[in-house]
Amino acid sequence: MALYTLGAGHVAAGIKSREFSAEEYVCQLLERIEKVEPKVNAFVTVSKEALERARAIDKMIRDGEQTGPLAGVAVSIKDNICTKGIRTTCASKMLELYVPPYDATVVKRLQDAGAIVIGKANLDEFAMGSTTEFSRHGTTRNPWDISRVPGGSSGGSAASVAALECTISLGSDTGGSVRCPASFCSAVGLKPTYGLISRYGLVSYANSLEQIGPVGRTVSDVVSALNAIAGTDENDHTTAGGKPAYSLQERKGLRVGLVKEFIEGADLAVAKVINKAVDTLAGQGCRCEEASLASVQYALPSYYTIATAEASSNLARYDNVRYGFDLSPEGYEWNSYFAKARSNFGEEVKRRIIVGSYVLSSGYYGKYYLKAQQVRSLLKRELKALFKKYDVLIGPTMPILPFKIGEKVDNPLKMYLVDIDTVVANLAGMPAMSVPAGFADGLPVGLQIMADEFQEQTMLVAAHLFEQAAKMQRSPEL
Repeated sequence: MALYTLGAGHVAAGIKSREFSAEEYVCQLLERIEKVEPKVNAFVTVSKEALERARAIDKMIRDGEQTGPLAGVAVSIKDNICTKGIRTTCASKMLELYVPPYDATVVKRLQDAGAIVIGKANLDEFAMGSTTEFSRHGTTRNPWDISRVPGGSSGGSAASVAALECTISLGSDTGGSVRCPASFCSAVGLKPTYGLISRYGLVSYANSLEQIGPVGRTVSDVVSALNAIAGTDENDHTTAGGKPAYSLQERKGLRVGLVKEFIEGADLAVAKVINKAVDTLAGQGCRCEEASLASVQYALPSYYTIATAEASSNLARYDNVRYGFDLSPEGYEWNSYFAKARSNFGEEVKRRIIVGSYVLSSGYYGKYYLKAQQVRSLLKRELKALFKKYDVLIGPTMPILPFKIGEKVDNPLKMYLVDIDTVVANLAGMPAMSVPAGFADGLPVGLQIMADEFQEQTMLVAAHLFEQAAKMQRSPEL
């Protein structure tokens, strides 16, 4: 049996019932990783301790000890989330030797639930990018077509799930960085409400926007991960919501709004798939109609102003004193020493630091940053009004199909435009997820589903309803 094809629930149940062992399952995954990694490059590091952890879980089960709901389930962790004893590089030369002395809260909670960390997933450096081309460890490739990008910045997370190298993954989403690769790789990816999941142990990019979110092959897999990691954390005072529990209960008559601005800005091939998805939801008893989000035209400039400003501030700590390299400062005066240390950043990170420093500089704060925050408030008010009328809002996750590696890398503005549909949820702090909607020209298309703050249950019900009706389960041939 190909155990690496099973979902999280089946894996945990099979291991607990001793139908197969965690060791057998992990061995198959490690063999799978060895086979497909030369093509996909989803991992930065494969954990040497995964097999040892699997054997420990098998022993617990033989001894009749209590195991968690994710007993034995293999997860990959985006390489900007801290893992004790396993290096966390952020795909950057700046941190290529950094080994955290602690686990991020989400990693600890997954392990407490019985999960096994099988490796660290590739990403755009410091999570800045939409393609996973800006990585110290090389480009991750889309499992559906290895000549194309997998999306980003959590490209390694989505690719490792789609390529059957793990069962679940954790990514981080600042402006769509979980949903974009989930869409491009035909996986399920969720960005939670701001504050639902702890960010303790996440290397900061833009604190007011980013959230950790799970990626899986099915909505059920994502629910399993979400139940393990969601909830308040004393180490992160931005968390709220207690300890929620989510299920895939049925609900009839969902009110669904198709955001017309999202569909109008999409490629025709993508729009066709999404319109078919609307018909599928309508066929399941949902009340679907067109909705308008007028201020979406201001979302992208607002997002990139805020994100780069916060990135500039966060990355100031990499000064070769607290983090960085020993450059043997003899003979250097401070400015050249500091500049030499900062030169270890990649081109995209440097670009965002410069833009962020500019919008925060004297004379420009009110002109750019303050206005961006005002747009953010306007967008949230408009969304709040829509959620009085609709249970969920939908549209394409990405307005275009996965494109060729290198196609947009030299045109940053063109690349930033692909985030137009996803940044809205981050600016508003609301939950959103991408589910596989179909294929166009043999390439995946994702359906984005958004809900009001802390209404993940409603969003998950809608996603599961669509998933069951659309029957999109497929795997790439690698």
